[in-house]
Amino acid sequence: MAFAAANALLEITVISAENLRFNKKNPVKKNTYVTVKTTESKLQTTSMDREGGSYPIWNQKLMIDMAGHVKYLTLDVQCKNSMGNRKIGKALIPVSDFMGGFWPENYLHFLSYRLRDENGERNGIINISVRVKQATAMVAPPRSQHSWAAIGVPAGARGNWETVTGVPIW
Repeated sequence: MAFAAANALLEITVISAENLRFNKKNPVKKNTYVTVKTTESKLQTTSMDREGGSYPIWNQKLMIDMAGHVKYLTLDVQCKNSMGNRKIGKALIPVSDFMGGFWPENYLHFLSYRLRDENGERNGIINISVRVKQATAMVAPPRSQHSWAAIGVPAGARGNWETVTGVPIW
């Protein structure tokens, strides 16, 4: 039976980044910040790190409302300079990395991801923590009028019918 996905309130702490560069060679000097969003959430932004250069530290908490069907969080590291805002790197964070497992409620996940620039090249690492603050209960869809039988297939040696693998058919 399929379940409807749960909505959640996420506490994301954008901790730091490492080895940020422009064009794979020039180190970032200052004024970096991070934006965090899902496909449906409002964009959240950290404050600007003015001194960290290629190794900025934000250590800033952001609260994100996440719909149950969202598959990824998007983190964009950007730099503000005299030419405007410049993208440094992006990381797509699979929701399955911190939801849907057997972790206890309010478990704090420390995660690090490779950043990729606009050409898909490696460009540093971002360090975050994620805590699922509040998740709504998962709800089973209404039961249909039809009932279905599961089919078992023998998995043991010939003549040994003790082990059976079952596959539900919906």
